[in-house]
Amino acid sequence: MFRAFLLTLGLILVLSDGVTAQDPQFSQFYAAPLYLNPAFAGSTGQARAGMNYRNQWPAIDANFTTMSAYFDYFIEDKNSGVGVLLTRDQEGLAGLRSLSLALQYSYELKITDFLGFRPGFQVALFNRDVNFNKLTFGDQFDPTTGNFIDIPTAETFNTNFSKTFLDLSAGGLLFTKKAWLGFAASHINKPNQTIIDENAPLPIKYSLHGGFKFHLRPGVVGSGVYARKSERSIAPAFQYRSQGQFDQMDLGVYFTFEPLVLGTWYRGVPFKNLDGFVNNESIVLLLGFTKIGAKDAINIGYSFDYTISRLGPGSGGAHEFSLVYTWPMRNPRKPPKDKLVIPCPDF
Repeated sequence: MFRAFLLTLGLILVLSDGVTAQDPQFSQFYAAPLYLNPAFAGSTGQARAGMNYRNQWPAIDANFTTMSAYFDYFIEDKNSGVGVLLTRDQEGLAGLRSLSLALQYSYELKITDFLGFRPGFQVALFNRDVNFNKLTFGDQFDPTTGNFIDIPTAETFNTNFSKTFLDLSAGGLLFTKKAWLGFAASHINKPNQTIIDENAPLPIKYSLHGGFKFHLRPGVVGSGVYARKSERSIAPAFQYRSQGQFDQMDLGVYFTFEPLVLGTWYRGVPFKNLDGFVNNESIVLLLGFTKIGAKDAINIGYSFDYTISRLGPGSGGAHEFSLVYTWPMRNPRKPPKDKLVIPCPDF
């Protein structure tokens, strides 16, 4: 029984880059900027801390939960951004878990008064293992009824199936006051990811992302001496990513009416068929709240993925939450540099 399990697990891991396995994803990918592209480290020009949580397909056993937390900061004197990113992903059926800790560095180049470029790099340490507590074996089922019996299995096996490896990534970001275009390549060293005695290189993930922000007539929040202009904008944006034989595209638009942000997205590659089926994955709806103070800002977002693939809405779609807080850490007595601000959305 255990040999059969090993064979099945091995096939899943060894063939993962040729079947369906790929890196975890966030629908609110601009609310997870360091996960999207290391060039975003320090991109606010301030200090920033954020958290992301995603529960995908909660109505079925083969669900995925992904959590991340990050902190980044812009070192003004060095035109540099630094960041740290912690990510945890778990598959619900077999309990396959992945934990990574990444350090990031970016540098901001001012090409012209209207165009900037930020290259970024990442070094991460990954650990993957299997939660054996979620596995059941033949001797834990009643041979007559087939019902599960809550007794320990007599199977003997090594529970230390885990893998730790170093992972390298890089990216770049071109931006103006109204537009941005980024490119990132993850796992460029193709580390061996399998937790058994096999060779299964983690395929490189490529991401191309960008957009444009149309500013509308600003609104007003507050009153009297506390009144200030509030953002009103429309920002179409996209992300295309490819990993092994898997590719996917997010195409949508953000509507910002501070303090509210609304968004809608299509995920899929409609011109590509998979086994005779059109590659449609989901429709994403976003509701966000942003509160901007005199010096700091907080963003809270919720999104829901309505599944339109063959899996159907019975999977439960995906629920995703984000929380981002930004605040200054620079010397207030020091005059700020003339710095371009990346116009991409916060969700």
